[in-house]
Amino acid sequence: MKKRKINVFDYSTEILKALSKGILLTVKGDKKVNSMVISWGHLGIEWNKLIFITYVRENRYTKAVLDKTSDFTINIPLSKMDAKIFTVCGTKSGRNVDKIKETNLTLIDSEIVSSPAIKELPITLECKVLYKQKQVLENLPEEIVKRDYPQDIDGTAIGANRDIHTAYYGEIVAAYIIED
Repeated sequence: MKKRKINVFDYSTEILKALSKGILLTVKGDKKVNSMVISWGHLGIEWNKLIFITYVRENRYTKAVLDKTSDFTINIPLSKMDAKIFTVCGTKSGRNVDKIKETNLTLIDSEIVSSPAIKELPITLECKVLYKQKQVLENLPEEIVKRDYPQDIDGTAIGANRDIHTAYYGEIVAAYIIED
């Protein structure tokens, strides 16, 4: 596999369009690699560094791994994401399922971080966590809390649930497209 270095700004439109439809956040724990679909995130500059901010709910398996490893990759398809990848990584928990195996994803060693890249989603951002912050529900407008954090839904529910998000500010330390 060849990795063609990219300037993130040259691909910002593709990255943000894909994010609005769902892309993968990948982490590598002690025992396995886990990917989850995300559709909330930011690409920008903070502290004079190129940053990708991702949001992970408190009860997610990915959060437990991310808190230990402090790095992640963002994996973006060049076209529409395969429906099976989207379904498995968007509805199942890595606590119970090996999503990589179930979706037949091909892991590629990253250049800098421990979390791998994914061949099938070739635009890759390698990120090291610089900062994290739990959201405070009391600081959000009531309509957002009611819509996105309904307190009458179990914290393990897929999709909308009561758990707040933690924002992870990842410095983008490498960016490339995986090519055959």
